Amino acid sequence: MNHIYLDNNATTPVRPEVLSAMLPYFSEQFGNPSSVHWAGRQVSGALEKARAQVATLINAAPAEIVFVSCGSEGDNMALLGTLDALSVKGKHIITTAVEHPAVLNTCEYLEKRGYSVTYLPVDADGMLDLVELEAAITPETVLISVMWANNETGTLFPIAEIGAIAKKHKVRFHCDAVQAVGKVPVDVQASNVDLLVISGHKLGAPKGIGAIYIRRGTKLTPLLHGGHQERNRRAGTHNVPSIVGLGLACELAGQEMVEKSVQIKALRDRLEAGLFASVPQIKLNGHPTERLPNTLNVSFAWIEGESLLMSLDMKGIAASSGSACTSGSLEPSHVLGAMCVEVTLAHSSTRFSLGANNTAEEIDYVIEILPPIVQRLRDMSPLYNCRDRETCTVGCNTLQNL
Repeated sequence: MNHIYLDNNATTPVRPEVLSAMLPYFSEQFGNPSSVHWAGRQVSGALEKARAQVATLINAAPAEIVFVSCGSEGDNMALLGTLDALSVKGKHIITTAVEHPAVLNTCEYLEKRGYSVTYLPVDADGMLDLVELEAAITPETVLISVMWANNETGTLFPIAEIGAIAKKHKVRFHCDAVQAVGKVPVDVQASNVDLLVISGHKLGAPKGIGAIYIRRGTKLTPLLHGGHQERNRRAGTHNVPSIVGLGLACELAGQEMVEKSVQIKALRDRLEAGLFASVPQIKLNGHPTERLPNTLNVSFAWIEGESLLMSLDMKGIAASSGSACTSGSLEPSHVLGAMCVEVTLAHSSTRFSLGANNTAEEIDYVIEILPPIVQRLRDMSPLYNCRDRETCTVGCNTLQNL
């Protein structure tokens, strides 16, 4: 059975070039970059090269890049570090209802400790209203935290406009750009972002490595206290092999992004058109145009998304019902809930996130095998069988409108 991987928003394979670059730093070049002797100097040079590679991809200075363990650590550092450093100024955060759990759960943690959080709604396409955002700013507001691209639907927020609002009101702006970096251009200068988070395994580097951009002059209390690594921003011995891998992955992304995004978007659009032509009563979740080039989130009325995913898995196809970080939860997606997607439709959502390794033949295979799977699951569905009855629930009637 051939395997087809369409879950690149969950994680990506480590690129062969990245793995080759990392390998010497597990053995021959094993020094601690904080050491002053030859072994340490040998490694510290690679560390600073990687820092420059990451900085170049997002138009930052190398000194503004701090290596962390993952996107969640970067988001926690941005939120907790800002609230601690600016506690005298205010205790109010503005974020959105569709953020990743790394931000939402941190905000809930802060609320329990006396901080105030405004969770902005989104529209049916998952888009933010900038008038509402600006109106939510108060004299107590110290941070706006908004993701660059949604991990479930791919909807892209207008980051430059949000950055302009934040700058106008002198509010710090944090952006979780984990899904965006490497897929679409990210420029911290043009967008006025003060803090921006990157995760390595979303762009061909290993899991367990990430980076946070901290604009020069930004006061931020560190999460970890100990040694003086990362200019006292983040204590702990560096994960050198993974940092080297992240640096090269960023350099390669910068070189190839334009060409590959066109290629991947063409495949994504091929899949989208094929599914909408062959499967009735399906719904696109996410913005029709302002969307990551690799992401397609679709609801298939009358069925359970988990059943569809299991059926696809038996055919060798890996997709997802949403964020990998919420897998195992029986609750419908909070992102689709915020977009007012009807609850049974939210339960039937499936996310296809493509990568550079996908081919047209793979996409055509998915288009071929998915319609009969959907029909089989619908034939087994009590909701589908009662769809024409007057006694159907309001939810059924809503589904009929697709």
